[in-house]
Amino acid sequence: MQENNKILFICDDNELSRYLIEKLMVDGGYFVAIEPTAKRGLATFKDNGFDLVIAKTQMPDLSPQDLIRELKAIDPDCNIIALLDEHKQEVLEYLFSLGIYDFIAKPINLEKLFFLVKKGIDMHTLMIANRRLTQGLKESNSALEKQNTLLAKRIEDSTKNLTRLYEDLRSTYMRTIKVLAQAIDARDHYTHSHSENVAKIAVAIASEMGLSAKDVETIRQACELHDLGKIGVEDCILGKTSSLTDEEWTQIRRHPQIAVQILEPLTFLNDVIELVRQHHEHYNGTGYPVGGKGEDIPLGARIIHLADAYEAMRSARSYRKIPLTKEAAVEEIKKHSGTQFDPKVVEAFLKVVDRL
Repeated sequence: MQENNKILFICDDNELSRYLIEKLMVDGGYFVAIEPTAKRGLATFKDNGFDLVIAKTQMPDLSPQDLIRELKAIDPDCNIIALLDEHKQEVLEYLFSLGIYDFIAKPINLEKLFFLVKKGIDMHTLMIANRRLTQGLKESNSALEKQNTLLAKRIEDSTKNLTRLYEDLRSTYMRTIKVLAQAIDARDHYTHSHSENVAKIAVAIASEMGLSAKDVETIRQACELHDLGKIGVEDCILGKTSSLTDEEWTQIRRHPQIAVQILEPLTFLNDVIELVRQHHEHYNGTGYPVGGKGEDIPLGARIIHLADAYEAMRSARSYRKIPLTKEAAVEEIKKHSGTQFDPKVVEAFLKVVDRL
């Protein structure tokens, strides 16, 4: 049994608990602790620590919002799979707003359950690693700043060396994150180099619009990381050749927020994170995750959204084997100017498209 395989199961349905625990322990090789009440579950979670929580949200001794809030207070990186009696979209939206990782509804689909458990534990491991690495970066940064203050009084060269060391540490972390993003692109040969191509298009548009070098670099970094959250989306959904179900669209629409959760500890990326969060918002307010509209959406996010859409149209996909021609893709961009896309961004795009 692996070290990072501890699951806490909070459920007052004894028959269901016995069934799922047997499957998770015997077939999956997981360590599973069960508690029949929410309050006992919280105590066990606080005392022992777990990689994943599967919780029935309708528990008699605690409301869903209180249970989720207290679990998150104990471990902010906690991934919670909600166990539901039935699939209701309004309930799901409410639970996702509270911070659950995903859900499973009766009748239990074991294949989906095992997938969610594995992905949830993997995500928890990654987030803990991110937090530890970020903490190490903060501690290193603090130590470097103190050393910099002392040495700056003696010699200017020492200050430059320390600054360079800090930048090297930050660069190392950025390279790690970018490698992860590239690996996610490579999960599907149709999207290989997608983020790199989106970055080239977005940088060309931003430069045409006269943005500062700093803003252009922020947009380039956000493009490289914009699909990082797809680590939490099932491969079968990403590669699906037919139309997505409502449940599958719900999972797809969560990928910007998953990326934000991974990147949030890196405070030096705050501007980048905001562009990643909003790169699927539409100019007319019909996008996601929050339905931002017009100038309320950061300009960088509006640029990335158009670049992402154009690159997708010009590439083969699992749902469309033959990419659109350049002319057809440009017409689609024009067609949705003022609705999906910012007209000013479209205008700049049309000036640079022949150079892409």
